[in-house]
Amino acid sequence: MKRWTLLASVLSLCALLAAGCSTLDEQQREWIFQPSDRSWGNTATMTEGMQDVWIDFQSSITGEPARLHGLWLGGKPETTDTPVLLYLHGARYNVAGSAPRIQRMHELGFSVLAIDYRGFGKSSKGLPSEESAREDARAAWTWLAARHPRQHRYIFGHSLGGAIGIDLAAHVNDESGTIVESTFTSIADVVSGFKWGWLPFGPFITQRFEAINTVKDIGSPLLVVHGTADSLINPTLGRKLYDAATVPKLFVLVEGGSHHNTNSVGEAQYRAALSQLFRMKPENTFAANRPPPRLAPPANAPTPQDVRGQAPATEPAAI
Repeated sequence: MKRWTLLASVLSLCALLAAGCSTLDEQQREWIFQPSDRSWGNTATMTEGMQDVWIDFQSSITGEPARLHGLWLGGKPETTDTPVLLYLHGARYNVAGSAPRIQRMHELGFSVLAIDYRGFGKSSKGLPSEESAREDARAAWTWLAARHPRQHRYIFGHSLGGAIGIDLAAHVNDESGTIVESTFTSIADVVSGFKWGWLPFGPFITQRFEAINTVKDIGSPLLVVHGTADSLINPTLGRKLYDAATVPKLFVLVEGGSHHNTNSVGEAQYRAALSQLFRMKPENTFAANRPPPRLAPPANAPTPQDVRGQAPATEPAAI
């Protein structure tokens, strides 16, 4: 993934030069989303066993028909005890690039629907925006709820997808929980941590993604996961996001986890957190013959609380 220092630099320069609002908005959308139909690695191998899904809806933003492409990974037989997860990816790569993370969430007990926003992969063409991505997430959630009305449904977002997921959770009332990984408080806070972040570019940001404000409005338990070695989104932003939430919540800090591999490095912590916060049944969340890891503090301790762990070997980066 391209580092967002480019975003900070350009935003700052545009602020100083007072660039036109329309042009600046389009440039920010391009730099933030980095929309692409590309993925990394062997897509066919990574998505083996996943089914293509198509979600059609009428966009209230454009007034035109829209189509989202997604990947479905579910187990059989699927019962009302099987939790279902809407997976929202981050910037740059299409949904196939998230296949390893999708697979791991499936191994943690979820049936998973992962989508591409418009402008990514095989979804409708166009330059995505904060507004359109929110609409896409809502369309996918409506699709998922219509097909799995009796199952517990969860929202998951990685990086930029976490901000989109928090907004979705703040505007629906039928989610059982929200999980965000390597997510930030706002675009302004992310950019302020870069080289030229001290420059007064704040008023010129059009794609704000202010999750710090919307997280206060979610009504279900929240799991915030971050890696200590995340060099793109500082773990302090994940902690601030967690602190702002008022629902039952858990903060998992994975020692050695980067922006890309925290999901695998912190797998044991994920399993324990899902059992503790969401009360997922052990047979759904723990591998056979593997005892659940102990958490500190224990499950009956009052929230808020932190969970830390040691990191095993890392794996190749994936967004």
